[in-house]
Amino acid sequence: MKIELKNLPSKLKPELKLLRKYIVFGYFIALLMIFGFFVFRINQFSHTEPTEEAVQEKLQTVQRPKLDNAVLEKVEQLESQNIQVQSLFDQARNNPFNE
Repeated sequence: MKIELKNLPSKLKPELKLLRKYIVFGYFIALLMIFGFFVFRINQFSHTEPTEEAVQEKLQTVQRPKLDNAVLEKVEQLESQNIQVQSLFDQARNNPFNE
């Protein structure tokens, strides 16, 4: 069976007609599959949790603030001496998000 280039367009014409008929449907299905894949991957990435090693590594780089005992004693002394400051400390302690 030898295929000649002259006869090729006439033989492919019915297949091209069928292809044109379903090209929009195929395009829609392809887009739907791509969007479905994106939703799947976003969902997968949003539910992943860091490993314990990654958490420990980040904790090693965090510098924790240290409070000097002399400063703490001075603040407590000022709080006990001044009634207005004491009430402010109590109010802030009871409701820290109130301004």
